[in-house]
Amino acid sequence: MERDPSLLLLIPAYNEEQRIGPVLREYGAWFRDHYRGPFQLVVVLNGCRDNTRGVVEEVEKEFPTIRHLEFPDPIGKGGALIEGLKLAPLAEAIGYVDADGATAPPAFYDLVRHLHQADCVIGSRWLPGAVLHQVQTTKRRFASRVFHALVQLLFWMNIRDTQCGAKVMRREAVEKIHSALTIADMAFDINLLYVLQRAGFRILEVPTEWTDKIGSKVTLGRTSLTMLLSVIRLRLVYSPFYKWLRPLRPLEAWLYKKLRAPVPLSHGESRIK
Repeated sequence: MERDPSLLLLIPAYNEEQRIGPVLREYGAWFRDHYRGPFQLVVVLNGCRDNTRGVVEEVEKEFPTIRHLEFPDPIGKGGALIEGLKLAPLAEAIGYVDADGATAPPAFYDLVRHLHQADCVIGSRWLPGAVLHQVQTTKRRFASRVFHALVQLLFWMNIRDTQCGAKVMRREAVEKIHSALTIADMAFDINLLYVLQRAGFRILEVPTEWTDKIGSKVTLGRTSLTMLLSVIRLRLVYSPFYKWLRPLRPLEAWLYKKLRAPVPLSHGESRIK
């Protein structure tokens, strides 16, 4: 029987004490029983103010393949993943899923199985064959498609679902593009996919199985404005005009702080000093 690649799975978590315990146990048990290769799961705790750490530590006692990193200050989903991806040398394949369990373990494993076809494999809720167990509200679906149209207009990546929280990459790809990951909020996925494409890595989008969960951290107000600001910023960074806009960095930082969002990094900068 063919061996699976060594796998590092990251789960960014912010105040997830109510949801993350069952998710970790499901992943720990499924990969223990079904995965034919080394497996590690790392929860990246991002400024949690509840008992998420305590819940994770209880699960760690049951599953030695699960551990955590903790950053006491809020650094955003993207910031947590940027830090977690520094562990890429530990495995041949590095992926991430959301802490709410919207992607079940078999669905994530399906992405890993396709990794021989591409450098990055991402789940899609918008391709034919996707299975959605709980459809988003009409308002959320409309906002998602408007955001997709904007991303396509700005970046021409031809990816149907950039925001699905289930992705896996080869270690070499992560190590090559890590210094270009600067977006710390929920537009991180756009940053990741765009720099992968610019570096010449192949991205494969496959239909996935998804359950929209109650208690999403994504809102149609402040979160949407932050993501809009971040994708515009990212487009400008990769334009000839960005060098002329650098004096506006203080204004940029002020806007992110007004939105209570993590300020983007400069290339190669670490959020953790």
